[in-house]
Amino acid sequence: MSSNNENAPAFEPTQPQEGAATDDGNLAIIARQAIVDEHRAVFGYELFDRSTASDAHTAASDAALLFNALSYAGTEALVGKKTVFINCTHESLAGGHLELIHPEKVVLEVPTLADTASVEEIEGRLSTLEGLRTRGFRLAFSQNVLRRNYGSWLRMASFVKLDMQAFRPELAEPLVKFARANSQATLVAEKVETAEQHERMAALGVKLFQGFWFAKPALVKAQTIRPSQATIIQLINLVRKQASTAEIEDLLKKDPTLSFNLLRFINSSGFGLSCEVTSFRHAVMILGLKKLFRWAALLMTTSRAGGSPPAVGQTAVVRGRLMELLAAELLPPEECDNAFVVGVFSLLDTMLGVPLDKALASVALPQPVIDALLHNTGVFAPFLELTKACESGDEVAFANAAEALHLSNRQVNWAHLQALTWAESLGED
Repeated sequence: MSSNNENAPAFEPTQPQEGAATDDGNLAIIARQAIVDEHRAVFGYELFDRSTASDAHTAASDAALLFNALSYAGTEALVGKKTVFINCTHESLAGGHLELIHPEKVVLEVPTLADTASVEEIEGRLSTLEGLRTRGFRLAFSQNVLRRNYGSWLRMASFVKLDMQAFRPELAEPLVKFARANSQATLVAEKVETAEQHERMAALGVKLFQGFWFAKPALVKAQTIRPSQATIIQLINLVRKQASTAEIEDLLKKDPTLSFNLLRFINSSGFGLSCEVTSFRHAVMILGLKKLFRWAALLMTTSRAGGSPPAVGQTAVVRGRLMELLAAELLPPEECDNAFVVGVFSLLDTMLGVPLDKALASVALPQPVIDALLHNTGVFAPFLELTKACESGDEVAFANAAEALHLSNRQVNWAHLQALTWAESLGED
């Protein structure tokens, strides 16, 4: 563990107390731990979500962490101009929330697969990882990426993190040599808890370090202000009908909580702007409709009432994400957002407390979306039918709905699992 040795750096923040999570749904708590260079200057920070007592790490918690960091705590307060390291699940790597951040600011820490994973499964993740690299994200992996089956991943690594608690001291040198011989990655010694561990890795030429010997995680708390789901739905509706900037600006002016969230988000350093945005019009124009839609959808997934997201809201988001993933298998990319809307709006009657036809009467939506929601017809109807079958547990209905779309059980179950992770951890205490 960390020592009070006089050689330990002076910037070491206070370690978060056990039970630091809060039941206050309006408080976002993020922990950060410094990653330092050989001169003990801060190179970057790894962020952790501490808003709940759960240690569960899912796509939903990844999205919530990133969203809270950008919209509430503010990345300037969290990390200044330093690099941000964020843990990801493979499900979250495919999430639309990554479109909302500036790649140059972020390193995505990607886990290796289970020990039982086949070479085919490992290689099957390559396209996603390559896509992230092409978009400008840097990738970090644990020392597990040094295993033989992960050669294709290792070549894409910008960082390899060597866990000092995971291998014997005599293995440090061969691990470092192998990583250098087979990649261009910068090595990070993590979970460094003693001077001896630091000195051993420094002698091998490792330049970056993380662990209690240097800095314990420090908490950053931020009060959150969350708009109602009804208002978020209004915004999604405006974006879907490609409303004018003036119309969207008018909604933002009428709802201070919505406009506050948007300005906090777009002015965070994670968004990558060089100037401050102070007007709603400017914010909408810079963000663009596609990213505004993604932001509103993410805001909906992280919206809380009384400390936990409404169950109906969770289910609606799962439906939307599942329909989006299923549609991506069979429909053109431009139709995936419409599929998402069908899924989310399929529970609009329950969310607003009015019959669905009346709820949709004041909402401008594409006709195929209306057909699926009100008449169970059109291109999206089979996807909605399959989504409902996934919820019901009716095996016959599931089999019939999947067969109608020529989707295998594996494809549907994989998509359903991904969709569930968006909502499953947001309500945990």
